[in-house]
Amino acid sequence: MKTIVYFVSEDWYFCSHRLSIARKALAEGFKVVVVTRVSKHRDVIKSEGFELAPIEVKRGGMNIFSEFKTLFVLYSYYKKYKPDIVHHVAIKPVIYGTLVARLIGSIKIVNAMAGLGFVFISNKKRVKLLRFFVHQLFRFLFNNKNSQLILQNKDDLGYFLKNKLVNIDNVAIIRGSGVDVNFFIPTDESTGVPIVMLASRMLWDKGVGEFIEAAKILKQEGVEARFVLVGDSDPENPASIPNAQLSEWHELGIVEWWGERGNMHEMLTQAHIVCLPSYREGLPKVLLEAASCGKPIIATDVPGCREIVHNGENGILVPLKDSSSLASAMKELINNPEKRKIIGINGRRLVENEFSEEIVVSQTLKVYQELLA
Repeated sequence: MKTIVYFVSEDWYFCSHRLSIARKALAEGFKVVVVTRVSKHRDVIKSEGFELAPIEVKRGGMNIFSEFKTLFVLYSYYKKYKPDIVHHVAIKPVIYGTLVARLIGSIKIVNAMAGLGFVFISNKKRVKLLRFFVHQLFRFLFNNKNSQLILQNKDDLGYFLKNKLVNIDNVAIIRGSGVDVNFFIPTDESTGVPIVMLASRMLWDKGVGEFIEAAKILKQEGVEARFVLVGDSDPENPASIPNAQLSEWHELGIVEWWGERGNMHEMLTQAHIVCLPSYREGLPKVLLEAASCGKPIIATDVPGCREIVHNGENGILVPLKDSSSLASAMKELINNPEKRKIIGINGRRLVENEFSEEIVVSQTLKVYQELLA
């Protein structure tokens, strides 16, 4: 029996974005080990038949002693489980996991970058310096015959090739983590005032500030709609919006902040329009889930989002950081229920044909098989 280890920073992210892939690996005869920080999903992971290996990994941590401890624990797990293949997700697991796997040797490596986030888009001097060192590390880590990098969109591939971070032979594009189209199914629109929803972690670079400004514009114009934020802040992310700020917007009546909700399908059934004015994405799952539910979507014309939204067909693309254009797109769909319906039907069809969970799982297992051949 071959062993695969998944190393993911957070257990909730593993469950929301990689669970279906791990299930398929188990069904294909792999022993599955999940190395992750455990918060709320211990029982879910263990109930799937996976072995759970807890680790403390702080996404924004810079304490050298804590980071070396994380590396040591990870090394001990890789020595213990002797994986044939490892699958790392996001920047810190990719770097730490690949360093450890390369040190041990003979392990096949899959590195998945789920979008180029803060380290790659910030213009702060400190972050630019960090980005330089990350680039050097990537050039060392990714160009190896025993490894494969998975990116989610063509823009990210262009970035990696332009900066000579990876050879074309060592990279594959798999668009997102897939959607269960049998769970995220269309339902009739809820009655009442239209709800415009932004569901994500509450980060500035998810475009939450622009969403707030657009809501203000439409309220001043007397447009009848409810503007809803679903999700919590993420204190380990430098772009996190403080809870106090979210509560203030809620109390002022600009938006309704619903916080974190477990059942995303239930949330999406309440929405009339789903919005993500993000600054950059890998391939945002919430837009795929919304489209699968037959909801019209509004997003910024940026990497990741433009992979999903075909402007005017299954949603509307707006310029980056443009609250006025965002408000206009919202207003257009708020006032036109028939257009919402047509766009929603088109979105559902696109997800079924190109972004279903079955497609993504199959493509990922193929990467495993080719590395192990």
